[in-house]
Amino acid sequence: MNEVSSPTLHSSNSPSLQSSLLLRYRLVLGFFILALVVSGLTAFPLRWELETLVGWLGWSQLAPASAPNGLAFWLLSVRDGLQETYAKFPWFAYGTDWLAFAHLTIAVFFIGPFVRPVRNVWVLWAGLIACALVPLLALACGPLRGIPFYWRLGDCAFGVFGALPLLYGLKLTRAMEAAGSETRPTTAKNRT
Repeated sequence: MNEVSSPTLHSSNSPSLQSSLLLRYRLVLGFFILALVVSGLTAFPLRWELETLVGWLGWSQLAPASAPNGLAFWLLSVRDGLQETYAKFPWFAYGTDWLAFAHLTIAVFFIGPFVRPVRNVWVLWAGLIACALVPLLALACGPLRGIPFYWRLGDCAFGVFGALPLLYGLKLTRAMEAAGSETRPTTAKNRT
């Protein structure tokens, strides 16, 4: 008996489905990489950013003691702390330079799964583990450093919201694997 291939029977392996999955995957992971890069780059000019934010909010002339609310008190305290610390110990900013560098380096690790999602799925799992650890660190170390609770919740949000694109990326990776993407290396012989 001669079997005829039906497009509906093999649609999960269709090149258009694989291309669609890969495009969605790369958009999501590209967003995640971009977020890491932006987060890293914003860690370099902390003092300038804080002075700009406080000025934009109209609080630049205030001292922390005369702050109109808790957020203003916190931002003004951090601004003054950075100004005093950088004036006395300019090398202190080197620590946040390394924080920025760490974000940029982590972003580099996600280039592997961006290019070869199935082969490098482990990087997404490592990213999810890191995202799960963010709230633990924020909630454990925040009180030791005098960080307000609402600020710690904001820090926790980075872990929670960072996990969302990675979870979706894992879902798309499983779908690509099921559709036969990356099951064999791409060579000139098997491209056709």
